[in-house]
Amino acid sequence: MSLFSIAKIFSPQPGVPLPHHAQHRRVVAAPKAALHKNFRFGCGHVALCTAMLIMMLLPVAVSAQTNCNEGAGPLVNEQPKGITTDAMIQKFTAQESFFKEAQTHYAFTQDVAVQTLAGNDVDGEFRRVSDISFKTGRRFEYVTFAPQSSLRRISLEKEDFEDIDGYSNFVLTSEHAPKYNFLYAGRQKVDDIDTYVFDVAPKQLEPGRRFFQGRIWVDDRDILIVKTCGKNVPDKPPVANEKKKKKKKKRGQIPEENITPTVVTYRELIDGKYWFPTYVRSDETLHFVYGDDIHVREVIRYTKYKRVDAVTPGNAVVEAKQP
Repeated sequence: MSLFSIAKIFSPQPGVPLPHHAQHRRVVAAPKAALHKNFRFGCGHVALCTAMLIMMLLPVAVSAQTNCNEGAGPLVNEQPKGITTDAMIQKFTAQESFFKEAQTHYAFTQDVAVQTLAGNDVDGEFRRVSDISFKTGRRFEYVTFAPQSSLRRISLEKEDFEDIDGYSNFVLTSEHAPKYNFLYAGRQKVDDIDTYVFDVAPKQLEPGRRFFQGRIWVDDRDILIVKTCGKNVPDKPPVANEKKKKKKKKRGQIPEENITPTVVTYRELIDGKYWFPTYVRSDETLHFVYGDDIHVREVIRYTKYKRVDAVTPGNAVVEAKQP
């Protein structure tokens, strides 16, 4: 999410509760929230006009913050029993590799809502619904619904769309685990699931690459990740707007800023076998060095998971193998 002259970032929208499939053994339930739809009126964008008035009358705004612990019990400082943390890390990263490969055998719908808010009113929204599929391991997206964006105070940049598409991926696989530090934090109940909690951070940042940094919740029975909360790092430092480099620099022009929000990702058990992401949410105020603070809300839902077996050139069906 980037900030240009006035302000640019991206925000999601809270969504409806996740569907609880009858065949699921357990589900990490997403919090309930209502979608804001009516943000256009009269002078073009009444919420935006109202927001400007509110900002003049109220110099101090309430700062929103994504709640990683919503729906969770207290964190208990208790060591795992019957398994070491190293063994757990090895097992749940192997499960991530398994889920990542298994996901390429599925098609699903991705519904993205990004909003900015002034007070309680939505003053801009980006919306996109796509059908996602895979062919020989490559991800394909077919956009089915994409109304014109009404975002005015923020813009979505290349990194933002990469993050949006990446939330459905599995990053803590066996292949990538050596690049991260895992710190055991304790035990915590999430919805009806007892979990082990780990804090995760990259060992070293690499040029041109983004890493997950945050917290993960691991099912204490099957030793697999059921929830994550964190952000992609690093944020890009403020730079001049590339699109305006060839133009004469305007007096007082504000550098472009990119700030990544914290997002919480919930998973559901699909087909009684795979814990796939189904709901991603962020709701927080992003603080810009060169611009105003902006309340951003983002919701991404993954629905209609359907098994579609990938076929190799030799017509052999590729099947994921349980670790």
